Amino acid sequence: MSKLSDLSAAGTAVWLDFVDRKFLEAGGLKTLVEEDGLTGVTSNPSIFEKAMGHDEAYDGTLAAYDKEHPEAATIDRYEHLAIEDIKAAAETLKPVYDRLDAKDGYVSLEVSPYIADDTDATIAEARKLWDAVDRPNLMIKIPGTPAGGPAIAATIAAGINVNVTLLFALDAYKKVAEAYTMGLEERVRQGQPIDRIASVASFFVSRIDTMIDNQIDQRVEDGDAEAEALKAVRGKVAIANAKLAYAWYEEFVASDRWQALAAKGAQPQRLLWASTGVKDPAYPDTLYIDTLIGPDTVNTMPPKTMDAFRDHGTVATTLTDKVDEARHVLAEAERLGLNLNGVTDTLVSEGVASFAKAFDDLLGSIAKKQPATA
Repeated sequence: MSKLSDLSAAGTAVWLDFVDRKFLEAGGLKTLVEEDGLTGVTSNPSIFEKAMGHDEAYDGTLAAYDKEHPEAATIDRYEHLAIEDIKAAAETLKPVYDRLDAKDGYVSLEVSPYIADDTDATIAEARKLWDAVDRPNLMIKIPGTPAGGPAIAATIAAGINVNVTLLFALDAYKKVAEAYTMGLEERVRQGQPIDRIASVASFFVSRIDTMIDNQIDQRVEDGDAEAEALKAVRGKVAIANAKLAYAWYEEFVASDRWQALAAKGAQPQRLLWASTGVKDPAYPDTLYIDTLIGPDTVNTMPPKTMDAFRDHGTVATTLTDKVDEARHVLAEAERLGLNLNGVTDTLVSEGVASFAKAFDDLLGSIAKKQPATA
């Protein structure tokens, strides 16, 4: 078994941040499950744009669909392709889901980024995608925007698993945890079971360091009087932010409110570390895995990062180490005026815009693949 399997044994589930028709058909996902202990898959508009927009593997399926539905809208054509991939991934992971009694083995599919600020539209699309895929080990991805909070609560209350995406700030994560809890509490009030409802809170990491580090580098270059203090926190803010999120998670799951739900079989909403590919070549390429290992967490990795960890990653429980140091790093960041809150607000907006742009490109590329009857 590989180091990725050891990572799972240490409490951090290994998920793949990638899905592609050729990869699925060649048995690549099945191999990762068998050899690396992989237990989940995530997708997003950027991933699908790279796959569907630039790969002929989808053309046959699309032509067959177009022949049956010559008047189909581009969005319907995309959803048909995406749902086929998600179903295939879900089938591959179903034995994992069964073995772990619904605690893992999930595949994620995102609602449209165009409706990130529309609660009602998000709820409706979550239901539509859930019904279309029709697999118990599906998670619907909903962004952690202000409009996303009530959509998450309603979707969980309806018995639909949720992957909350685009979380950067601790306060935003707390609101998401509240929404998940409220959804479970509503199911209890309705007399519905809660023991097979799952959720993850996807906390993005590397993008924070990229933006903070750019600020630091500019100020150092400009001869800032605090240059040494700034350099001392370079590359540390995102990890510190994640560690404090996990510290809050530990406090929350120990609370009376959560324990009342746990007694009814509720599963905790695991923190999922996303955006774990290292952007700065000065950092180790396994930085955002090595430093964030701990119980009841998930790390979703792009293939390149997964390969790197398999080759030379280090497995140790690091998430609960040096938490006081993490607090000091964030205090220093605040003292130095690095404005983490402003950075995280910007990253949410940019994340939604980036996914919308990828969705635009994806739909554009599918639109160019004319129906066979045209």
